[in-house]
Amino acid sequence: MCQIEIENMEFFAYHGCFKEEKIVGNRFLVDLRMEADCQKPSQTDELADALDYQRAYELVKREMALPSNLLERVCERILAALFDDLPGLRWAQVKVSKMNPPMGGRMERVSVRLDRRREN
Repeated sequence: MCQIEIENMEFFAYHGCFKEEKIVGNRFLVDLRMEADCQKPSQTDELADALDYQRAYELVKREMALPSNLLERVCERILAALFDDLPGLRWAQVKVSKMNPPMGGRMERVSVRLDRRREN
């Protein structure tokens, strides 16, 4: 098994519980860690044998564009999309961070991290 990471993907999106967040939007960062069997692609050097991390990025981008109240829901949707679309995926962890969240105090971000393993 090997681990593939796509880090600090940046999106502008409309996730949040407050009405203003759904209108104004906010900046989000997404980190994705994926595990797959990399033995074959490491030998063949063929994209067709590898986990398609360009497709993984496209799936994250698609799910980030769909507004949700909670970051937990965004993470769950991303994981579901990845496991539905990437058959070679064995394990994935996604972290979604809302930058400068409107929580009544000064902070850099609030983050939610979820992971899932494919059941055989």
